[in-house]
Amino acid sequence: MSPPLSNKRIVLALVLLAVVGGVCVLLGFWQLERAEQRQAIAADIQSGRQAAPVNLNTSTAQISQFKNWTPALAQGRWRGEFSVLLDNRNLAGRPGLWLATPLEMEDGRAVLVLRGWLARPIGDQRAPVVDTPRQLQNIQGELTMHVPRLFELWTSGSANPSVLSLNAPTRNDAASERVDTGQLLRLQNLSLEKLSEQTGLNLIPVVLLQTSASNDGLIRAWPEPSVDADKNVGYAMQWFGFATICFIALLVLIWRQRRNR
Repeated sequence: MSPPLSNKRIVLALVLLAVVGGVCVLLGFWQLERAEQRQAIAADIQSGRQAAPVNLNTSTAQISQFKNWTPALAQGRWRGEFSVLLDNRNLAGRPGLWLATPLEMEDGRAVLVLRGWLARPIGDQRAPVVDTPRQLQNIQGELTMHVPRLFELWTSGSANPSVLSLNAPTRNDAASERVDTGQLLRLQNLSLEKLSEQTGLNLIPVVLLQTSASNDGLIRAWPEPSVDADKNVGYAMQWFGFATICFIALLVLIWRQRRNR
C-alpha cells in the first residue's frame, strides 16, 4: 500500500514545485515591467524639465501640449479669498498641509498655484498666517496637469473620482494681504473644475507647483514619484532565482524517479 501513497506525494511535490516556479517567473516579469514603468517616468521628468520654460501669460500653445514637470512662469495677483488647504500632505514624516491659492492674470484667466507646505498645528498651536501680497506677483514653478491626489475611500466607486463635492471656499477679507490658514477650508483632494465653478474664476486646466522663493514661510519641497528602477530589477532577479531553484529541484526529483524505476 505504501507505493501509491509515495507516488501521490511525489506527484504533489512535482505539481507544487511547478506552480511555485511559475508564480516566481510571473513575479519576476512583473518586477521588470515595473522597472520599465519607472524608467518611463524618469524619462518624462527629464524631458519635462529640459523643455523650454512656458510663460502662462503669453503662451499660445494648447494646454494639451504641456508636459508635467515643465518649467513655467505666471504673472498675476493672488486671489487669497479663494485659498484652500490640501490635507494629509506629509513632509519628511511630519504631518502637514499644502496651501493652494489662485493667481489671476491680467487677461482674466487664473492658474491654481500650490504655494508650499506648512506644518499641521498640533494642540494649542496657532495656525500660521501667510503673507499674500496684493501687488503683481511673478511666480515660477513646474507644471502638473492636476492637483496631486490622495486616495479617498468614499470616492473609489465614483464614475468620475476626480470630481469631488466641494463647498464654497472660505473667504478671507479680499482686501487683506494675509491668509489665515486656520480659517481655510481643508480638503483631501481638489478638483479644478469644481473650484472654477464655485469661485467663478476662469482657471486654466493646469496647476503650478511654485518653486520660486517668497517671504511667506512655506516650504516648497514637492514629492516626486519613485524612479529607482534598479530596485525592481534586483527584485526580478531574486524571483527568477527562486524559480530556478524550484525548476532544478523539479528536474532532480523527476530524474530520481526515473532512475529508481
